[in-house]
Amino acid sequence: MEIALTALYGVGRPRAQYILKGAGVDFGKKAPAVTEAEETAIRKIVEKMQIEGDLKRTVASNIKRLKDIKCYRGSRHSKGLPVRGQRTKTNSRTRRGNVRKTMGTGRRRVEKT
Repeated sequence: MEIALTALYGVGRPRAQYILKGAGVDFGKKAPAVTEAEETAIRKIVEKMQIEGDLKRTVASNIKRLKDIKCYRGSRHSKGLPVRGQRTKTNSRTRRGNVRKTMGTGRRRVEKT
């Protein structure tokens, strides 16, 4: 159950352990073995938390607010660059979209002879 709960957006291992401890369910218990009472206890705890759509909406509104006030972090978000101070000369391939601009960088094509 500990791993199964991490499928929810916003629930990691520590939060899953907190939920299961609050519901009184064993961490290693398999999902089909959970009883109705345990399931309702887990559901009650999860419904109090901000997860899935609500959390995504909150994160998106926070990023939009940063862009609206035109702060440094907001401008980095809008440009699609790393926000938290990482270097961009050599790294940040995933954030920038794997851009290789110079001739010397990147993989070389294997020539068939």
